[in-house]
Amino acid sequence: MGTPRDSVLVGVIVGAHGIKGEVKLKSFTSDPLSIGRYGPLHSSSGRQFEISKLKATKDDFIAGLKNVNDRNEAETLKGVELFVAREKLPKLKTHEAYAHDLMGLDVVLENGTTLGKLVAMPNYGAGDLMEVAVDGEAETILIPFTNAFVPQEDFSSGKIIVSLPEGYLDAE
Repeated sequence: MGTPRDSVLVGVIVGAHGIKGEVKLKSFTSDPLSIGRYGPLHSSSGRQFEISKLKATKDDFIAGLKNVNDRNEAETLKGVELFVAREKLPKLKTHEAYAHDLMGLDVVLENGTTLGKLVAMPNYGAGDLMEVAVDGEAETILIPFTNAFVPQEDFSSGKIIVSLPEGYLDAE
């Protein structure tokens, strides 16, 4: 089924929890609890998941999923990405974008040089980061997704223009 443009990635199952089929769930929504309010979620293969119970933990959630009743089945779901239909999400304000929609965009320096492509937007607690696959390099780099580093918020051009401090890209 893939991930059509009318669906947005909102979470991922990161493992099994307990013996009753519960899963550890990481939410990518701005209000992490809202992942339980969208109704049925679906995987890229089209399988539907409905959250019947959601409990916050230190780093993620413990979720009960309808029709997942034992640990063995829960373990098979590790790594399954969960999507929601775009129309179920709040409307965006001007100059806002869902991170899901930015994946694959070119990341371009202010001078017009293409740096690479956006491959992920992790957040380790201090704010969103852009993980960029740099053209011709094996390793990715992280760039803070802040106004200082991304001064222009027009992503309709299909690129993200970044302003990097002198020396930012120098080898360590």
